[in-house]
Amino acid sequence: MKFAERLIIARLPTYGAGGRLACQFLIRQAGYPIDPIAKMAMLHLNSSCSSSVLPDKLQVMEVLAPAKINLSLRILNRRGDGFHEIETLIAPISLCDEIEIEKIDREKGIKFHCDDPAVPIDDENLVVRAAKSFFGATKLEPAVSIELKKKIPHGAGLGGGSSDAATTLLALNRLFETNLRREELAKIGSAIGSDVSFFIFESAALCRGRGELVAPTKLPERLSILLLKPDFTVPTAWAYSRWQDSREIPGVTYAAQEFAGQSFVNDLERPVFEKFVFLAQLKLWLLRQPEVGAALMSGSGSTVFAVMRPHVDFDLVAKRARDQLDRELWTFQAYTL
Repeated sequence: MKFAERLIIARLPTYGAGGRLACQFLIRQAGYPIDPIAKMAMLHLNSSCSSSVLPDKLQVMEVLAPAKINLSLRILNRRGDGFHEIETLIAPISLCDEIEIEKIDREKGIKFHCDDPAVPIDDENLVVRAAKSFFGATKLEPAVSIELKKKIPHGAGLGGGSSDAATTLLALNRLFETNLRREELAKIGSAIGSDVSFFIFESAALCRGRGELVAPTKLPERLSILLLKPDFTVPTAWAYSRWQDSREIPGVTYAAQEFAGQSFVNDLERPVFEKFVFLAQLKLWLLRQPEVGAALMSGSGSTVFAVMRPHVDFDLVAKRARDQLDRELWTFQAYTL
C-alpha cells in the first residue's frame, strides 16, 4: 500500500497565516504505521483535503501541541479567589509536543505514557485530567491510549502542559465525533488550567480574567523568536504570590518595548528577576545584541525570548549566549504561528 493511500491529512484550522503547517493534524487509520521521514515531509506540506475523503471512523490521531509566549502580561489586581486579574497577549509558537491518541477496543480506561520520565503519569498530568474531563462531560466510556512525546521544557513559562491538555481535548472531540463547540471545550479546559482555554482557540489571543477569557486576534506580523532557558524552573504560583511586594532591580529594563508593531512587557519580571537575577542579566544581555529587536521573559519564566531582526544568524546568537553567559543554556529557534 502506498503512503499516500494509507495516510490522510486533514487540514484543521491553523494558527494564523504563518502557522499553516505546524499545527495540522496528522491522521492515520489504525494498523498502518507512519514512516517518520514521510511524516516530517507531510508536516512541511501545505495541502488540504475535502472531508469527503476522510475515513468513516478515525481510530488514531497524531497531533502537535504548540508552546506559547506571552508578548505582554499585565497584572491588574489580586482577586478574592486567590487568583490574579490579568490581561495578556499570547501567541502560539512553532515548538511543539507530539501526542498520539488511539481508540482501544480490547480494554476500557485511559492508558497514558510519556517519553519523559520526569512527567507524572497519574492525575497530576494535565493530559490525563483533560481526557477524564472530556469523557465525564460527554458521558462516553473512556477507551483510549495516549502517548506524549515532550519537546517543550517543563517549568519554562511556555505553556507545555496546558497545550497538551487543550490539544488532547481537541483531538478527542474529533476522534469521538462529539462535535463540542470551542466554547464548550474551553469551559472544560478552564477547570484544568488557566492557559488551557487559550490553546483551544488555536490562535493568538488577548486573554483576560485569570486567563480563561479568550479573544482571538491576529498579530501584525509573524515574529522570529529565539528561546533561551537556563537549567532551573520558576514556580508560577510563587511568581504571582510575590508580585505585589516585589521591587525593581536598579538598571534593569522593565518598561514596555516597541518592536515589529508590537509592545512587549511582562509584570512578572519584577518578582522573578528579584530572586532569579540571572534572568535579568540574560534579558539585558539580549537587548545589547545587534540581532535582537526586543527581549522579554515569557509568562513566569524561566524562559526569556528574543524577538529577532530580519536576516540574522540565530545560531550565532545562541552560541554567543552560551559562551558568555551559561554553557548549559537551552535554546530553540521558533516563530509565532
